[in-house]
Amino acid sequence: MYSSTVALALAALAPSAFGAILDVNVGPGGQFVYEPPYVHAVYGDIVRFHFNPKNHTVTQSAFDPPCVGLEGGFRTGFIPVAAGTNPLPVQEFHVPDNAGAPIWFYCGQTGHCGQGMVFAVNPPADGDHSFEAFRNLAIARNGTAATGSATPPASTSTAADTYTTPPPPKWEHATKTVTWGGQTYATTYTSYEGTPEPTPAVTPQDHKIIVGADGQLAYTPANIQAAINDTVTFEFRPKNHTVTQSSFSNPCIALRKEDGTEGFKSGFTPVAADATTFPTFTIKINDTAPIWGYCGQVNHCQSGMVFAINAVESGPNNFNAFRQLAMRPQNTSSQTNSGSNNGGSNSGSNSGNGNNNSAAVAVSPAAALTVLAGAFTLFAAFL
Repeated sequence: MYSSTVALALAALAPSAFGAILDVNVGPGGQFVYEPPYVHAVYGDIVRFHFNPKNHTVTQSAFDPPCVGLEGGFRTGFIPVAAGTNPLPVQEFHVPDNAGAPIWFYCGQTGHCGQGMVFAVNPPADGDHSFEAFRNLAIARNGTAATGSATPPASTSTAADTYTTPPPPKWEHATKTVTWGGQTYATTYTSYEGTPEPTPAVTPQDHKIIVGADGQLAYTPANIQAAINDTVTFEFRPKNHTVTQSSFSNPCIALRKEDGTEGFKSGFTPVAADATTFPTFTIKINDTAPIWGYCGQVNHCQSGMVFAINAVESGPNNFNAFRQLAMRPQNTSSQTNSGSNNGGSNSGSNSGNGNNNSAAVAVSPAAALTVLAGAFTLFAAFL
């Protein structure tokens, strides 16, 4: 009698107490995949999802349609993860008692399901309801062309590539007599044809740029004009983006100037899908040289997620040329670019996300007009 009672108790506990733990990585290495892409499990097993940096979901769907949430199904919601997070956040799915029927999942982030970021529990080995069939259906129904996803589709054209890379900006030193605030002074600055004159704004303005509005891989607006002493505030929306300064000729590589200083960087800024307040990153405009920048998230720059401040639209180094260059197949995002660029004389600060970083003010050696702590220091002799 005693042994029978123990056996019954153990049998009742078996699904929950002795279930296997099946570990699955979500988005490892910046890839739009679950690793492994499917598992075989029984009632009581636990699928443990480990979320890697970026902002993904695990959302249950039907086999068809593959990229639409199943009513009443399992959903983790968006899990934003900053680069370097340790340990990684985990969400668990308990395998139900459904007689071993297949269970289908996908990532609800914009464009990810359409790139094949799907997962399954107990998919059939072959046939029209296999895992491969599910993944192929997700791509066919919601593929990159339909979603504007982060990875540009491969070209199927056999025509010769006729693209011509724009010439690098040709910088020159210029001297200008400026009257401002009732005083006259001379300033020497770096310039090229079409660059605005180095006249400070009488009333400085703050220009707002939205980063990733409505899930788009874009800055809105992406191309603005700003005067000396203006500020530009980048407001981050849900996902995980950066604001990283680059140069025209290397649009997807972080700027390193000739003197060894780096351009401004916000760092990765994850924002939850249900956020109601949004983190910001602000730079101050210290001269009128063009400023180029991009998002350092995997494939975002190559998808055209770039911006410009004070681009000269009348010449070959305009914003559209910069964006086209960023989307060239050979471009890959990097954190450092060794090169020269005179458009990064700004100070940066991050606010609203609990991470208040302040970048040093990096001023072009040729500039005589420098914005420091909101005031002007005039290095040239008054006339």
